[in-house]
Amino acid sequence: MAVSLTVTVDRDRCVGAGMCALTAPAVFDQGDEDGRVVLLDTEPAPAHHAAAHRAAELCPMAAITTVGPPAHRQGEQTPA
Repeated sequence: MAVSLTVTVDRDRCVGAGMCALTAPAVFDQGDEDGRVVLLDTEPAPAHHAAAHRAAELCPMAAITTVGPPAHRQGEQTPA
């Protein structure tokens, strides 16, 4: 059974830095007109969980919220 991750964004907080779209392009994009975050997938596949968490960490305005399993970066062991 796959563990779900829920991602939300606050476009009003976003300043269009673009770190989210660079870090997790399967989950985030930037709007053509204003450059602010566009959420592509509110429940990304497990393969994109770490990138979504990292994008939330990197957001300078804390406009991204992730709720779900902790991020596991490549090479880290999952706790038993």
